[in-house]
Amino acid sequence: MRLGAAVPSFKPARPEEILKPARGWFVAVTMLAAFVVNLVPLSGTAQLLRPDLLALVLLYWCIHEPRLAGVGVAWCAGLVMDVGDATLFGQHALAYAALAYAALFFRRRVLRFSLWHQAAQVAALLLMSAALVVLVRTVGGASLPRLTYFIGPLVGALVWPLLSIVLQWPQRPARSPGKP
Repeated sequence: MRLGAAVPSFKPARPEEILKPARGWFVAVTMLAAFVVNLVPLSGTAQLLRPDLLALVLLYWCIHEPRLAGVGVAWCAGLVMDVGDATLFGQHALAYAALAYAALFFRRRVLRFSLWHQAAQVAALLLMSAALVVLVRTVGGASLPRLTYFIGPLVGALVWPLLSIVLQWPQRPARSPGKP
């Protein structure tokens, strides 16, 4: 008998594989961890390349577990992000709520594709969310950011496959020793 044979493998779930439902506490912990990572101060290139991890995790849960994460959760997460980031109150809330709505609207379409094809659609959703934040900031009197502002959402789309695998891992059923 191999040691660790019952542990799920660390690769994407196959289409025919049935995942266990996510637990509410796991969704909350992952969103809290993403919020904390968003608040870590960075500078230079690291700041330029950092995706909005809370938006990415929220997007994942809206697509994969819509009964646990939706527009209301996104709105609350956005308000918390606004307070934590000390930005114009409501800008992240509006962007996250629109992101969650779009995720719920397109979720069946996104789930039909492989992870890399999903990443292209995730890029469009994250760019829409970032554009909404820029719009609210601009209306609030801030100057337009450079185009490099939109690198973060593109990096987030590249992180999507890895994030999906990591967040699916606890949901995968343990394999029996005789199964591949």
